[in-house]
Amino acid sequence: MSVETYEVGTAAAPAVSVTAAAAQHLHKQLAPKGLSGVRIHLEKSGCTGYKYVIDEVAGPEADDLVVALDNGLTLCIPPKDLPSLNGMQLDYVQEGVNRRLVINNPNAKDACGCGESFSF
Repeated sequence: MSVETYEVGTAAAPAVSVTAAAAQHLHKQLAPKGLSGVRIHLEKSGCTGYKYVIDEVAGPEADDLVVALDNGLTLCIPPKDLPSLNGMQLDYVQEGVNRRLVINNPNAKDACGCGESFSF
């Protein structure tokens, strides 16, 4: 449930989506803080290579890809991470009594045993 916006003249932008459940969860977390979105980016980490970092933000940085969610929030992604996050879906799942955000990324090829890092 998202609408993607891109700047004119850029290369074809990747598909990034957020499920309705994830958008609702993010809204509940951010609204009381007066924040309007999250920024997902990659950092080098662990034995396999990279980890996802999700930061609460007031708005996008100047060159971020912005995915506007139906509930007024935004998902921001830095341009350097676009190739690695192409096709990514952010979901919010319940497993028994536990709930968590899950990033489904078709580009991730390998993960370490502890689940902290992954590679492309």
